[in-house]
Amino acid sequence: MAIQVYKRTSPGRRNSSVNMHVEVTKHTPEKSLLTPKPKKGGRNHHGKITAQHRGGGAKQRYRQIDFKRNMNDVPATVIGIEYDPNRSAHIALLEYEDKQRRYILAPMGLTDGEQLMSSHEAIEPKVGNCMPLAYVPSGLNVHSIEMSPGRGGQLCRTAGSYARLTNKEAGWATLVMPSGELRQVSLRCRATIGQVGNSDHALIRWGKAGRSRYKGRRPRVRGVAMNHNDHPHGGGEGRSKGGRTPVSATGVKSKGGRTRKRGLASDKRIIRRRRSKRYGQLTL
Repeated sequence: MAIQVYKRTSPGRRNSSVNMHVEVTKHTPEKSLLTPKPKKGGRNHHGKITAQHRGGGAKQRYRQIDFKRNMNDVPATVIGIEYDPNRSAHIALLEYEDKQRRYILAPMGLTDGEQLMSSHEAIEPKVGNCMPLAYVPSGLNVHSIEMSPGRGGQLCRTAGSYARLTNKEAGWATLVMPSGELRQVSLRCRATIGQVGNSDHALIRWGKAGRSRYKGRRPRVRGVAMNHNDHPHGGGEGRSKGGRTPVSATGVKSKGGRTRKRGLASDKRIIRRRRSKRYGQLTL
């Protein structure tokens, strides 16, 4: 089994489970594809905290992922499947015929020794191959989908995610996203066949606060426990939000409020939203 549940030997073990990473076959990263990842503590270049509750955590090195897959019509061999501390999905190391090596997101079912390819033209629609949506058969699952041609995969990159290609018409492909949203993407955009691996990641129970600290997540203090000058929900006699809707420390709505920017170009290609504008619920 991919998720291991241990005996209840301590309060932390009682409510925790561990991913055994059974898909991983290679345990040392490729040195040429590693870059330093310095800790920022959630601060920007001015030193101001812009991401709350960040700091500490285990030291990591970033793996350079090839989201563009622009080595066209060159066969690549899968060297191994690796663990990546920077994302929920596993990554696969590919070696091309010219001995160049690159990382990609590891699809479910990919094994060592397989031959993969990316192309501008129609190729075999096997798991791990990358091609424009115009040549992908309707009904297949795809991931790492471009939103504009040549930009690189942006959609469906987390562990276990995929979108289903349902229709192709007038230069646009219709995709059913994991959220239930129905979206159109240009047929010139590339996508990788298959579903992202490590789907058991969503089943992990972290169990104790220490495992969150390993990931660099610091404790979160409730707004109602703060003073009125530190948070909109703070202050008052007893527990009180002051009669306003739940918001963050900066006043942004935190439960159901619409925070998406208006006028985005990609909004025009949303056929059915994942949530109703009026009721804020899933529209299935």
